[in-house]
Amino acid sequence: MCFFSYFGTLVNMKNIQLLGLLLVVVGSFLPLVHVPIIGNWNYWKLDHYLAIACWILAACAVFGIVNNSAKIVRFFGVLLILLFVFTLVAVKLQSLDYFSFLPFKSWREAFAGVVKLKWGWVVEFLGAFLLVFAGNNKKENQRTQI
Repeated sequence: MCFFSYFGTLVNMKNIQLLGLLLVVVGSFLPLVHVPIIGNWNYWKLDHYLAIACWILAACAVFGIVNNSAKIVRFFGVLLILLFVFTLVAVKLQSLDYFSFLPFKSWREAFAGVVKLKWGWVVEFLGAFLLVFAGNNKKENQRTQI
């Protein structure tokens, strides 16, 4: 017998979505980028506006979870994934631009390569994927009620 059908799909899916939401919020405080000499940066040190956008999207996902709307939760989960991808691209481009004073392109790429992504991104993406894929299946109990 399936675990979800035994304990009730709606409650467990809601808990998984809440876990994903918690991972997204906690992940914004975890180290996401390591810059030599300066140290680790989280979402708030990377860019305040992106961090605020992340929290607003997470708050909108809470609205969908509370109202049992899987479409809203999936929509904001996808938006969070797109925000994280945008942030990763922006970090790489910004690190290349930061070393633009160097005369050779190979030097710029070498110095930009010292900016490393950290393990916090795994938590962020895992939380967003849980929001997207943990929607309820509209498969309700097939028993006939008298």
